[in-house]
Amino acid sequence: MRILFIGDIVGRPGRDIVCAAVERLKTERELDLVIANAENAAAGSGLTPAIYRDLVRAGVDAMTLGDHVYRRKEIYSVLESEPNIVKPANLPPDSVGREWAVVTARNGVQVAVACFLGQLFMKPIDNPWHAADRVLAAIPSDVRVRIFDFHAEATSEMQLMGRYLDGRVSAVLGTHTHVPTADECILPAGTAFQCDVGMTGPFDSIIGRRIDRVMETTLTSRPTEFDVATGDVRLCGSIVTVDPTSGQATAIERLAISATDYPTPKPQSPQH
Repeated sequence: MRILFIGDIVGRPGRDIVCAAVERLKTERELDLVIANAENAAAGSGLTPAIYRDLVRAGVDAMTLGDHVYRRKEIYSVLESEPNIVKPANLPPDSVGREWAVVTARNGVQVAVACFLGQLFMKPIDNPWHAADRVLAAIPSDVRVRIFDFHAEATSEMQLMGRYLDGRVSAVLGTHTHVPTADECILPAGTAFQCDVGMTGPFDSIIGRRIDRVMETTLTSRPTEFDVATGDVRLCGSIVTVDPTSGQATAIERLAISATDYPTPKPQSPQH
């Protein structure tokens, strides 16, 4: 089976290319499941119920989040009620949302999805290694396909998580830096790995934000609004091929497509 994991969706440009491309990609790339990190989908930070629904209508089957999980408090109701979206599992136990989810792919295979926050150069957070062990102990043993999103800053920490989970999950795919890495591989025990699958949004930017605004603040220390940029929109992610019986990955392929190749439909929600 083939699973597409889409990297951080940034603002309206990222949402628009997802809405334009995902259904076509399911056919063109023979995809059984699409998972996306949606933590930056609302104006570059957070997620709203309306945008969540737009992404589901666009063909996204499951969503992970990251350090901006609670930036929009209106998302709480979605995190409490919807079965296909997960918070980072190493947040405090009383935080809103589920630590893992199981969704059914188009071929009928059940797939477990979870995400975790890194510790290096990030806000203080519980141990992601222990959280991963806890989630794995909770996922039913007959759910063999398991896709984990590691939302982290340091590539060394991302590599450690890949090695730590090698043979226990189908894929460990990094998000958060918005910069796609060229280190995709199948680890020795059968886990697909990539430090960061990249950003889905405007690449004529500073990781999704307007260059002039970021430059002004950097050079003068004057605060500006880091608005989402609009140029050179791309959808980035990775396609992982998994043996549904063993749960082991057999291939991983980087994906990067341009919005110019996928006409954008009219926006469905008002957020930037």
